Amino acid sequence: MTDLHAAAKRCLDAAEPAEKLRLTHATWQALLAGELAPDAAAPAPLPIGAPGRPARPVLVSARQVPQRGLGTPEGRAALVHAVAHIEFNAINLAWDAVYRFRGMPADYYRDWASCAHDEARHFAMLSDRLAELGHAYGDFDAHNGLWEMAEKTAHRDTARMALVPRVLEARGLDVTPGMIERLTGAGDLRTVEILQVILREEVAHVAAGTRWFHWCCARDGIEPRTTFIDLLRTHMGASLRGPFNRPARLAAGFDEAEMDQLTMLAANS
Repeated sequence: MTDLHAAAKRCLDAAEPAEKLRLTHATWQALLAGELAPDAAAPAPLPIGAPGRPARPVLVSARQVPQRGLGTPEGRAALVHAVAHIEFNAINLAWDAVYRFRGMPADYYRDWASCAHDEARHFAMLSDRLAELGHAYGDFDAHNGLWEMAEKTAHRDTARMALVPRVLEARGLDVTPGMIERLTGAGDLRTVEILQVILREEVAHVAAGTRWFHWCCARDGIEPRTTFIDLLRTHMGASLRGPFNRPARLAAGFDEAEMDQLTMLAANS
């Protein structure tokens, strides 16, 4: 196989986590080695559907996911599981960005394949930590919010770049420092170490979203800041939440004016 889009689809469709991770790392290495490239003659992408994933965790609405404290091993395991679920979804999101959107520059595909490779590594670290805590991925219920946004933005690369990396994944930049602080207080320094790695690397992933969102806007002759706010209002409505990790978001390509607008929108949500 030499077509990058087809290779991305294989990664996306793999249901078992171990196989998805294996294919992800192999595909990234093949891309680095020059063995894969987008094929302009490849069949058009299929309509978006559910990605490959195991039978568990059971997917429920976000409101049905129990909130647990971090004072018990079970509560800490549930938090690690929630982050692992986000990372598993992020692997699929990155590969769908490679598979679905055609005719983009080579650096676009390299960026998102690199993100998939990182997210797979993050998932593996969290899975190992879950095992240390006596659990496995699938032991707790989870929700499907990240992939639902992928479905809503499958029609337009501009919307995908705006709303998945720059909103939903950027939310991790906002909440992870608080998780680190709480876990430090609970004495779980092993999980803290993993989250610190993820937080540092997720800045680059959100920055990739910013970079390609701006590229899409320049291609289409539209103003990025106004477009971003319009997309937020259309797709997020009253669900935009702060507070925001301003330093991390600025490092990921947001500007001060955007941050001021986000803060105002969240306050009025």
